[in-house]
Amino acid sequence: MEKVFGTSYLVADITKMHGGAQKAVYKIDCTNGFSCVLYVWDMTMNYFQEEITNNHLHAQSFGSDLFELNNKYLIEHSIRTPALYDLNKERIRYSFDYALVEYVAGQTAEAYFTHSDSRVKDNVFQQLGEMITGMHANERSIYGKPHHSGNNTEPCHLLQLEHAKIQLSYASEYMDGIRENQTKLLDTLLELESSIKPRSRYGFIHGELGPNHVLVTPALEPYLIDIEGAEFFDIEHEHSFLEFRFEEFYRYLKNDKLDPNRMLFYKFHHHISLIAAGLKLIHRGYPDQQLARNIADYHTVCALRFVEG
Repeated sequence: MEKVFGTSYLVADITKMHGGAQKAVYKIDCTNGFSCVLYVWDMTMNYFQEEITNNHLHAQSFGSDLFELNNKYLIEHSIRTPALYDLNKERIRYSFDYALVEYVAGQTAEAYFTHSDSRVKDNVFQQLGEMITGMHANERSIYGKPHHSGNNTEPCHLLQLEHAKIQLSYASEYMDGIRENQTKLLDTLLELESSIKPRSRYGFIHGELGPNHVLVTPALEPYLIDIEGAEFFDIEHEHSFLEFRFEEFYRYLKNDKLDPNRMLFYKFHHHISLIAAGLKLIHRGYPDQQLARNIADYHTVCALRFVEG
């Protein structure tokens, strides 16, 4: 703190915050009233280190390099996200990268689902909808991270198809309903994929934009957090996730120009992926075991509805 901010920034308190499954997050309070956040990307504390080691999709959403890259891109394009004060990647004293980041006071967007004033809710979610629309309007002809260049070898949705097959196989080992319907679920996945037509324009998406990844300040300004997975991709991947994560409040965020076939495919993919993610959090000792179980159970019900439908 002294090296980055100066000698008057003496640490008074450090509080562990809920940091999700891929990095540790701490709030640092100083004696002079200043606060900031410490991000720690320690692989030994990552609940998806196996997937990262095997270069599966989680490798695209972990690490200080991706945070730095996406933080710069979002801020340059006027999309609110906490400022990066300092990033340490030297790994001399510690075996992990860490960063000091702006502390954004406020609550997650989820807290505004039950706000008593409808005008406040309108304000928050309309702003968020405008922010998401503006972010998705940043387009280019290749998908991937902002620094990725060159041609893509296959359509981006095929990456999710292969990912879903792996997650379906994993889930079938532990969930009776999935195991009993595994063939039907795979057939449904392939059927949905077969309806997708080629595309050559991709928008910039967050990648996992639930209401828990939106901080809202007391001035009702939304900020995006957990941005490591942001990239250029089919925006339907984002919207299909937004639709079930924001439920009735998705009406503020929706886009009338989406491809319905992609929406169905990605929605089904999300359900399968989140069943497996919930199970992995259970198996790997995630602190909130009930949340992990609820995720696996809820998305099992959702995935099976596709088969029944």
